[in-house]
Amino acid sequence: MDVFGSTPFSGNPVATVLDGAGLTTADMQRFAHWTNLSETTYVLPPDEPGADYQVRIFTTAWPEAGGRPADPDVIVQQCKAGLVQLRRQEGLLSFAAPPPLRAGEVEESLIADIATQLGIARSEIVAAQWADNGPGWVAVLLDSAQDVLDLRPNVAPGMDLGVAGFYPAGSECAIEVRAFFTQADKTAEDPVTGSLNASLAQWLVAAERIAAPYVASQGTAVGRRGRVHVSADSEGTIWIAGATATKIVGTVEL
Repeated sequence: MDVFGSTPFSGNPVATVLDGAGLTTADMQRFAHWTNLSETTYVLPPDEPGADYQVRIFTTAWPEAGGRPADPDVIVQQCKAGLVQLRRQEGLLSFAAPPPLRAGEVEESLIADIATQLGIARSEIVAAQWADNGPGWVAVLLDSAQDVLDLRPNVAPGMDLGVAGFYPAGSECAIEVRAFFTQADKTAEDPVTGSLNASLAQWLVAAERIAAPYVASQGTAVGRRGRVHVSADSEGTIWIAGATATKIVGTVEL
């Protein structure tokens, strides 16, 4: 599936196995490694009350395959983050940002280390915040979107680092986002990242550094054109939305 893409094949490629029941974790990891995509997901029967299905990443594949939620307006997905609500509005599928596992200020020594990993001066980091909603993100704010795009980082092993910077007022998107991690001891970059945008929005909106609704751009530096639509409801819940489209359908024997 092409997730968060604003044009065909410009978002995050995600493989979704619709019948994951009976697969071991090793089975799932082996196929995920073989696809070599940003993520490979598996739809499983739920084992928590209130869930419509269980999966490890948000996906439109379940309703497309004929799944019917208990509530026609909201799909409840069970995953490691708990029960996550999904809804479709204005042609986009959105999920409610889960509560962070860790938030708050980042210690100064780590900020200085992050600046080194990003190849910039410490003074160029406007603010930093723990934005851990599962993947363990540390979020960093730079002054501008161009500063974000200019980064050529060398991220330390085990670091999940999200970086954002603002576009000029009146631009199509409010911020540019990049997500860095290590893979095979090398710095890798995710094209578009729902979890990072969720925790970034929770931080930036609460800190009044940005107002929802807004649109975030991600993937520009790696030749993608991801667009993440961020909104907040009357209760203050952050919703992360994007276009999703199935581009390849077939069978896989696992």
